[in-house]
Amino acid sequence: MLIASSDLLPALRERAGAINGDVLTFTDADALPALEAITKRRPAVVTFERTFAVTPRGVAMINRIKADPALRDSEIRVLAHDSDYQRVVPRAAPPKLPALDQRGTRRAPRFKMAPNVTAQVAGKTAMLIDLSVVGAQVVTPAVLKPNQQVAVALDKEAASFTASVVWTSFEIPPNSGPRYRAGLDFPDADADLVGSFCERYKV
Repeated sequence: MLIASSDLLPALRERAGAINGDVLTFTDADALPALEAITKRRPAVVTFERTFAVTPRGVAMINRIKADPALRDSEIRVLAHDSDYQRVVPRAAPPKLPALDQRGTRRAPRFKMAPNVTAQVAGKTAMLIDLSVVGAQVVTPAVLKPNQQVAVALDKEAASFTASVVWTSFEIPPNSGPRYRAGLDFPDADADLVGSFCERYKV
């Protein structure tokens, strides 16, 4: 199976065909159908074009395949369309780094939220992972980008405020559609309101 941008597919298919024989192709815009086909067919080799493999969507797909035990026999390759570059993506997970001690580095205590606690972020319902009076981590179907300004409203609260997106990570979970995990900064939120929300809904 081969995944690349539509303009690079012909050249890449020629290279991959010489290596792998018959090849089923998908464009990078069809990432979700490609993932469904991979899960169903369990191909011997899944080849990603090099420039797509390093994009957030490409990285998320590779990580999703690596995390699925049913696909452990599917080799993941990264291939360049314009050179002899080729590598096999290792299946072993990278070693875990020690957790960063956040004591003294956070501006305010951050609390893990209870399951199913939500907020409205950029007009979409987002799961609140953790929350403090100066920021939050959320998971949402809304497309978020660093430095983006978004409206935030804590569910069950009337007040809303503006947040700045600090970081994002694109994910493709096994049992749901694509989503974004993001860190938000609250420059002007009502600290009393957010603090009260934290106390009520923290784990």
